Amino acid sequence: MPLRLPEQVRIVEVSPRDGLQNEKAIVSTADKITLIDALSETGLTHIEVSSFVDPRWIPPLADAREVFQGIRRKRGVVYSALIPNVKGYERSIEANIDEAVIFMSSSETHNLKNINKRIDETFPVLREVAEKALADGKTVRAYVSTVFGCPYEGPVAPEKVREIVLELVDMGVREISLGDTVGLANPQQVMRVMEFLAERVDLGVFALHFHDTRGTALANALAGLMAGVTTFDSSLGGLGGCPYAPGASGNVATDDLVYMLEEMGVSTGVDLNRVVEASRFMQAVLGRELPSRYLKSRLSACEV
Repeated sequence: MPLRLPEQVRIVEVSPRDGLQNEKAIVSTADKITLIDALSETGLTHIEVSSFVDPRWIPPLADAREVFQGIRRKRGVVYSALIPNVKGYERSIEANIDEAVIFMSSSETHNLKNINKRIDETFPVLREVAEKALADGKTVRAYVSTVFGCPYEGPVAPEKVREIVLELVDMGVREISLGDTVGLANPQQVMRVMEFLAERVDLGVFALHFHDTRGTALANALAGLMAGVTTFDSSLGGLGGCPYAPGASGNVATDDLVYMLEEMGVSTGVDLNRVVEASRFMQAVLGRELPSRYLKSRLSACEV
């Protein structure tokens, strides 16, 4: 029996921010600009460029403004940045971001380690950012981390996630990315959580953000697709990780996700050959092999 799948999906590319924030070696500003310019030519319509978190906390992304000022913007592509608070938003104004991305966790312990605030203390901070961004004509996106499990607390109740989602929607957030921060999710759980949230919130509000720590990211993406979600975060070559979540490995690879979806007849609008070329560039910059299975298969075929 054929799967009931949408005709197309949207992919949000997070490698320049989520992919590079956890790298031990700091990638040069010039190489970041080259990466983003290459991504802009792949057909992707949303690229998360960098972060305006205090550089003392995320040193690899200290050059956010310079990167934004150096890239060649392509019409139709949204260039976003992670914004922790109003101070970070004010730093982002000179960079002329298209979209402010706010963030929090669905578990208290991870939120404290990631943001140094309790969940109830976080809402006013995010609301202030959202109000200023919306007043400036920017759109606002949000991450909710540890939705499918916390490395410190274990399972997270879907009811808690829904409370947070409803609060974010009330702030005017246009899209909420639900994160499997350390790759604990399984497909049945993904479908169950999305069905629960859909009782109160339109599924069009959501994106899914899977890490491949335990090798289930593609299976979870398929489950999300079958549940009705049509926006997915992914990272070139499988780069990524969370500095405040022990054991978090890379995001689902854009290369692998695009290949799977296109082979199933679901359009992504993304040129896989250009994605592979960008991945090869990043392998050379980082001096190591990236996790993407599709990338490995393509490079092996080329070597033969």
